[in-house]
Amino acid sequence: MEGGCTNLTDVTRSTQLLKINGYCMAKTMDSNDGPIKSRWNVHGYDWEVQLYPAGLSGRRVSSPSLALKLIFVGEARTGSVRASLCCRLVDPRGKLKPSEEKIEAGTFKRPQDCSSAVLVMQMEYLEKSGYLKDDSLTVECTLTVLKEIPDVVTRSNDEVDVPSPGLHHDLGELLQSETGADVTFVVSGESFAAHKVILASRSPVLMAEFFGKMKEKTCRRVEVKDMEAPAFEAMLHFIYTDTAPELDEPLEKMVVMAQHLLAAADRYGLDRLKLMCEDRLFRGITVDTAAMTLALAEHHSCSLLKDKCLEFIVSTPAILDAVMATEEYTQLEETCPFGPARASQVCACEES
Repeated sequence: MEGGCTNLTDVTRSTQLLKINGYCMAKTMDSNDGPIKSRWNVHGYDWEVQLYPAGLSGRRVSSPSLALKLIFVGEARTGSVRASLCCRLVDPRGKLKPSEEKIEAGTFKRPQDCSSAVLVMQMEYLEKSGYLKDDSLTVECTLTVLKEIPDVVTRSNDEVDVPSPGLHHDLGELLQSETGADVTFVVSGESFAAHKVILASRSPVLMAEFFGKMKEKTCRRVEVKDMEAPAFEAMLHFIYTDTAPELDEPLEKMVVMAQHLLAAADRYGLDRLKLMCEDRLFRGITVDTAAMTLALAEHHSCSLLKDKCLEFIVSTPAILDAVMATEEYTQLEETCPFGPARASQVCACEES
């Protein structure tokens, strides 16, 4: 009788040492300052490990502990993805054994899903331990991701296991390695190598530039004006991977990038990226951002976003007054066909 072994689960692991130099200063960072962040890519997903040097408290401890959290930055290829973060303190000198491992696991579906805090060691014990040496501290973190495995069935040995689609990951690696690149973009003094065929397949504008009658058809160096280098880099990443991790950053940073990416997406005919930026900008509308977002929506023909901005601005007289007091709204009055007069009229109509 023949026997065999069938894998019901499989995992991908990545281990890194996170070192904090200047611990005494780092621990003065409170929750308003935010955690120290480390970006990882494991099993084709982007993750963020956040370290809280000032400590956090939880159900298991009454006093603050050195803590880390695992944040999901990407989107699950299937319904969800399971992952765990295991942490312990280590002594780079090798004189002390690693501390007890602490682990938290979770199921992640959408960007910014996060695990419970991994409470490594209470601060009062940590600062008396030998792990803190010369104002330096090292945490060993292991990120484990459970691979998606299709339903297991009994099959003969001549059948083949087909892995999950990974085209977006492979193209992202191609962009990163620059292998076979045949065009270089120069943006604000920075250079980005890419592949004409891939760019053209995603952007009708670049299709015309490289394979139409325009001069860039045989050009290996293209200078891009009126665009910031980080926005162009994020746009390239989207073209190759269909993802934009920058749009999942904290609100203030995300809004700035979404504004730049919206302009880039409109310029190169990337409709999906443009809609993604509109969605993020709508979610990020505040008194401070409303006027700038409204100007962008008008300039780039985003009718839905424009309507949402106007709805927010005239939602109450107080919000209207606050928005009109911003410098961005003054500029908006000078450059766009709707200004304080139009907004005030809309607000007056709603009040009546």
